[in-house]
Amino acid sequence: MDLILWRHAEAELGEPDEGRALTPKGHKQAAKMAEWLDRNLPESCRILVSPATRTLQTAEALARKYKVHPELAPDKSAEDLLRAANWPDSREPVLIVGHQPTLGLVAAQLIGGQPQEWSLRKANVWWIAQRERGDVTTNYLKAVIAPELLASSGKHHR
Repeated sequence: MDLILWRHAEAELGEPDEGRALTPKGHKQAAKMAEWLDRNLPESCRILVSPATRTLQTAEALARKYKVHPELAPDKSAEDLLRAANWPDSREPVLIVGHQPTLGLVAAQLIGGQPQEWSLRKANVWWIAQRERGDVTTNYLKAVIAPELLASSGKHHR
């Protein structure tokens, strides 16, 4: 199974937390990452998004169908996220658009094998995959992508 973790792009400060919208920079970050994801995600990828405004706006940049999932809200746990993604049993890749610290906790657990507070930067994508060799399944980091490393083609997703 492939699990792709996409942290929401830069958002405004303020309250209520779940209502914070993306900044102009955040919209640009989301558009750049969406372009890369659109080229690299399989068509069969399920996309699950936190109900927070900033994650919805980040996901909308991808211009693909997605499902809002309450188990991905900012106050939910790494276990909630993994359950929502059906890890490790999903037959198709799953893209999660979510929040820190949950995304970092999931990445640490799946790659490092223990709970640690890893930090995923805003708008970054961490692509975690599984490799099966005989009876042994291991997780590995397939890609880490940051929007500032991507050149924009000028094509914007809205």
